Amino acid sequence: MMDRRTRISILLMSGCQALLNSSTSIMISSAALVALILLGPDKSLATLPVSAVVTGTALATLPASLIMRRIGRQQGFILGAGFGIFGAAICSYAVWIGSFWIFTFGALILGTYAAFGNYYRFAAVDIAGHQNRSRAVSYVLAGGLIAGFLGPQIASHSRELFLPYLYLGTYLAVILLGLLAIVLISFVRIPKMTVSMSDEPQRALRDIIRHPTFITAVLSAMIGYGAMSLIMTATPLAMVGCGHDASDSFNVISWHVVAMYGPSFFTGPLIARYGEHRIIIVGALLGLVAVGIALAGLELANFYIALIALGVSWNFMFIGGTTLVTTVYRPAEAAKVQGMNDFLIFGTVATASLLSGQLQERIGWEAVNYVALPMFALVILLALLNMRGGRRRLAAAGG
Repeated sequence: MMDRRTRISILLMSGCQALLNSSTSIMISSAALVALILLGPDKSLATLPVSAVVTGTALATLPASLIMRRIGRQQGFILGAGFGIFGAAICSYAVWIGSFWIFTFGALILGTYAAFGNYYRFAAVDIAGHQNRSRAVSYVLAGGLIAGFLGPQIASHSRELFLPYLYLGTYLAVILLGLLAIVLISFVRIPKMTVSMSDEPQRALRDIIRHPTFITAVLSAMIGYGAMSLIMTATPLAMVGCGHDASDSFNVISWHVVAMYGPSFFTGPLIARYGEHRIIIVGALLGLVAVGIALAGLELANFYIALIALGVSWNFMFIGGTTLVTTVYRPAEAAKVQGMNDFLIFGTVATASLLSGQLQERIGWEAVNYVALPMFALVILLALLNMRGGRRRLAAAGG
């Protein structure tokens, strides 16, 4: 069980996660629509700003981990929020002057904020202890439930605040979210790495990443996040292209984000009871269900149900993968393994979000969904194989 101070720290971390994800969901729900306004006749680059966010996250992931190892997680999180504020300011300026490329650059900088903030879940493990790792990760990520309502609604209700500069108010609001995150993180107490932990013998990174459990964990999170990004990034464009209103796309994304983080209240206990592999498999199966519903029709209900199923799929695959990866490294190896884990994840997400726009513009919504099918199937296969291999290793050790 967690003591009172630990619970308060986890609650504050959850609040920081909510603010980070609100900023991210604002970008997801509005950036492609802003790009449509700023772009010329060729709309195939409409998802480039979303891809730039994730590219910024991927590029900054390893440096963020190493910086926090040197200056501490708390200072690193404050620095990351500062990058978010700076990026949002650039996006606001770009909307004001009507520059697509400056807007995309601001999105890239804004992605750096997520690179730091994505370590909230690992900091939660440091705070709560290894025995509470699944619950700590789940409770922090549950903060994203607030973001499901807050982010898209901010985007929807602030887009016309400063007409004729559509969406200027939206990105000024992201600045305020970043400032609030700095306030919250200032009150969190995160354990610092001790000298004994730093001096602990370390294995080479190449040896760790060859471990079957690491491969299963990282591919679960990579594909869960990548396939989700592939479909989600194209959703606003597909919906508007099918004749649905932009406000409908905001609501679909809103419920999608709720589905991403809402299950976090019970994902941790489910993992503790049934194990990471089974939860990962259920998540991948839900991904297949989401694709099937998306391919079944273009009605508003199809988009709602498919994106909700996709959100729960992401939750199980990402939390399952995150929890599983914490079992393969020693404390002294945490920074480099966590950094590599997130670099692989967000490199995949960046590629998927960029590919999403190209597929949607040049081939269509069905192609976006068909690409995701083999990804989910691969995760199911790997998780089953790793479960069998783990049983054999346990049997051999017992024998």
